[in-house]
Amino acid sequence: MKFMVCPQCGILNFFIKNDKGERLNVKVTRELLIIPIDESKSLEGFDQSIVFCLGCSWYGNVNQLKKYSIS
Repeated sequence: MKFMVCPQCGILNFFIKNDKGERLNVKVTRELLIIPIDESKSLEGFDQSIVFCLGCSWYGNVNQLKKYSIS
């Protein structure tokens, strides 16, 4: 599967937050779809407009991510 990476540090793991401040670890596909790393978790209730990088201080919209391919 192909994923997007952080434009600052180049890793492909991100998180999103909900109103309570809880985090959900996610990846972003090349089609800009946000998917949970743990497939048993739901995106319901989480703000998908901003993703936060797990490797550095970068955060922003999925449209700002860079393309990268991984199997």
